[in-house]
Amino acid sequence: MFTQPFAIPALLFFIVALPLIIGVIPRNRLYGFRTRKTLSDDAVWYPVNRAAGIAIVIASAVYFAATVMWPYNRAAADNFSVWLRHLAAFAVPLIVGLSVAGWYSKSLSDSVD
Repeated sequence: MFTQPFAIPALLFFIVALPLIIGVIPRNRLYGFRTRKTLSDDAVWYPVNRAAGIAIVIASAVYFAATVMWPYNRAAADNFSVWLRHLAAFAVPLIVGLSVAGWYSKSLSDSVD
């Protein structure tokens, strides 16, 4: 696992996301899905950060599946295509998931207002 270029960051993101899912991180300016709307109200902060944490865990799991399906071999001739698959397998679910969390933030803050 540690020979894969994104395995360590994916594992770290997975670990960092767990407190967000559990809901033990209070509103703050350093850690969590921080927007004006999430920082303004606990009723928005906790559900949105749970959604963002789940998105990060899913992105990490998708990347792990990619490393199993397409192992990265530094000595192989065609590393670039495998590297791009690995990058896409981690970045795409992460971007989609965090975009959904942002949309969720807007919808929650509209219902709270």
